[in-house]
Amino acid sequence: MGIIAFIILGLLAGILAKAIMPGEDPGGIIITAIIGIVGALLGGFIAAAVFGAHPLDEFFDISTWVTAILGAMLLLFIYRLVMKNR
Repeated sequence: MGIIAFIILGLLAGILAKAIMPGEDPGGIIITAIIGIVGALLGGFIAAAVFGAHPLDEFFDISTWVTAILGAMLLLFIYRLVMKNR
């Protein structure tokens, strides 16, 4: 998957993660994009380590989207915990 497709995937995964986990978050579209991209990487790394899969290979594959969204949700949860304690 190309870098542009990966950025788009991360941005959309971040938006969907925020829609699934509503709440007040500091930051706008830039933070959403960063959470989505890093979350997609985190989700892909965890899936590769646990299942031996490579889910971030194809843009239109359902496992790519599920992995990216779950990774973004995990990162969003961690981000909220860290920012809440400030």
